[in-house]
Amino acid sequence: MSEATTSRRARLRAETADEIKATALKALTTGGAAAISLRAIARDMGMTAGAIYSYFDTRDALITALMVDIHNSLADAETVALEGVPADDPGARLQAIALAYREWAVGNAEEFRLIYGDAVPGYEVPSEGPAREAAHRACALLTDIVALGWPAAAAAQQVNSASWSDFDPTLARLVQQSHPGLPPEAVAVSIQIWGRLHGMVTLEIYGQLSNLTVDPGKLYGNDVTALTRSLAW
Repeated sequence: MSEATTSRRARLRAETADEIKATALKALTTGGAAAISLRAIARDMGMTAGAIYSYFDTRDALITALMVDIHNSLADAETVALEGVPADDPGARLQAIALAYREWAVGNAEEFRLIYGDAVPGYEVPSEGPAREAAHRACALLTDIVALGWPAAAAAQQVNSASWSDFDPTLARLVQQSHPGLPPEAVAVSIQIWGRLHGMVTLEIYGQLSNLTVDPGKLYGNDVTALTRSLAW
């Protein structure tokens, strides 16, 4: 078999896998997480059940692949938002990444719900591997910012003591590789920042702000500004 033929087959296989994931996302949008079924997707695509199982051997494998793509989509959007932002300004970088997070979530509400909200019946996220690493990318980006402004943040927040064993091993490893001298307390602050941003966005995505404010974006922006000031950035 020629190299060109092998390359073409690999490309077609990748395209079919992408189509399967796109069809699963459509099912997610119309029927929620419980609607994701390999047999139903095969039927919608005109494939046999046996053929689709050659791409994803279980429903959980497909969901994991979706979650990897979605987490990476979010982290990619945040990375793009940081382009052109001064590399030595943690406050400006936090503002950029926070606004990108909300914009992505509002524009990808069903995907947001899949990775952060509605549990898929019978599914558990793998404890290690690409899915776990992808899930930590957004938090790792926040930790990069915390590392940049750590002395000021540590003093402003009066951080309680922490140890690396307090955190998911994959997250701890990623942070220690990127910032060898950073203390574990900085990861705790990163998670606290994430929780504050995530909480407001989750309320908006699930419609809990609709009876409280006519401008959730403004409310969120003000909260991000207050958060930045509380970190002395």
